[in-house]
Amino acid sequence: MRRPRGEPGSRAPRPTEGATCAGPGESWSPAPNSMLRVLLSAQASSARLSGLLLLPPVQPCCLGPNKWGDHRPPGGGPHAGPVQGLQRLLEQARSPGELLRWLGQNPTKVRAHHYPVALRRLSQLLGSLPQPPPVEQATLQDLSQLIIRNCPSFDIHTIHVCLHLAALLGFPSDGPLMCALEQERRFRLPPKPPPPLPPILREARPEELTPHVMVLLAQHLARHRLREPQLLEAIAHFLVVQEAQLNSKVVQKLVLPFGRLNYVPLEQQFMPCLERILAREAGVAPLATVNILMSLCQLRCLPFRALHFVFSPGFINHVSGTPHALIVRRYLSLLDTAVELELPGYRGARLPRRQQVPIFPQPLITDRTRCKYSHKDIVAEGLRQLLGEEKYRQDLTVPPGYSTDFLLCVSSCGSVLPVRAQDPFLPYPPRSCPRATRDPAQRVVLMLRERWHFCRDGRVLLGSRALRERHLGLMGYQLLPLPFEELESQRGLPQLKSYLRQKLQALGLHWGPEGG
Repeated sequence: MRRPRGEPGSRAPRPTEGATCAGPGESWSPAPNSMLRVLLSAQASSARLSGLLLLPPVQPCCLGPNKWGDHRPPGGGPHAGPVQGLQRLLEQARSPGELLRWLGQNPTKVRAHHYPVALRRLSQLLGSLPQPPPVEQATLQDLSQLIIRNCPSFDIHTIHVCLHLAALLGFPSDGPLMCALEQERRFRLPPKPPPPLPPILREARPEELTPHVMVLLAQHLARHRLREPQLLEAIAHFLVVQEAQLNSKVVQKLVLPFGRLNYVPLEQQFMPCLERILAREAGVAPLATVNILMSLCQLRCLPFRALHFVFSPGFINHVSGTPHALIVRRYLSLLDTAVELELPGYRGARLPRRQQVPIFPQPLITDRTRCKYSHKDIVAEGLRQLLGEEKYRQDLTVPPGYSTDFLLCVSSCGSVLPVRAQDPFLPYPPRSCPRATRDPAQRVVLMLRERWHFCRDGRVLLGSRALRERHLGLMGYQLLPLPFEELESQRGLPQLKSYLRQKLQALGLHWGPEGG
């Protein structure tokens, strides 16, 4: 997934085959892919992790125009309409039995890409509902037989998707479905086996691997939101062992997944090592220095000495004339916000007010590109019918530059007030505003927690999202998270309105007649 230019942790460029990130005078391996696979297989103890990292990622293009995909199925012709109609029926099936009936009763309309859709929908039915419906073993066996019978016509991508989803659904690895799919996958492998790895690579330790391989691994974990502790600890250990040989331009890429994935490594020398690198390299590569600090900011591990340096007049004047001056000022503004809100003991230099810029002046690219899968529109309609348009603001950016999904103004007795009759912003910085002059009205922020706001396991918020919520809370906004699991379980607008009503009433809020 591409990261937005202005989002913390967005420093790593997309790696290409044969790309290098060596510093001046460094000599790296020109073909690191085999080494990367050695590292992944050495560190990953489970088949699921190996599958996620070594198999191609699940591409949405075959899954149709729903929240899981971007495009319609490939192909067209006279049967395109019925084929797409069957896909919609599969996506909207309300029970495993109904899902199986749509597949069994429409043999002439079923295409290869329908089977991943069916498995995905079955996973939703079993995992998203508070009380999943019971599934007879015969139903799973029938679905398994349908896939086994048709998998010889699947392309390699469809086979990978079915393997991944079948594993998540609990089909045994030695069962007929997994064996048939695995057999078809092997049939499609290149006939010539890869050359055997040299003996020294079979037991490769992190310190024996090149920086290029470790950067590729770090970028892979960050891009695909894979919060795998074993691999992250291997990167941290490599950074500590190779500290003297690494420059800050390489270190910024190795540190990237820790901030993005909100993971503080157990390696005890990780932070002291980074502080030494920052002290040594800060004046050499200003952008890399700020990128490293951005990752540490997401982890709440900012070193005071490095902050003194980047907030110094000399550093600010030095970066002002560079091509990346705007992005550095934006990152420095966020670091200054973190100092204001999270480091009350800091007494060093700060970013001058005239140098400060809005942190995120517009919605993040990640949210803009996925807007058609977002729940924002339906939540906005639910709030409009529940409260009325005048009692909430959507996509409001509050100082010092954080975007909010929905903002409500609430009186001291819990009554939802018309937003346009109030100042929706709380004062910033909060410590410089006398408490007696503060508006007694509360600001409640409804935060959508979409699926892509989390690491791949769906349990840990990405570092940039956690940072935004943490800072909004410290500024005095009352946060009301709306998790994607709860939003996806609402069937239609009436259920969503009831869900939102319960959420708001749980905070003690009340309002007039629905719709204002």
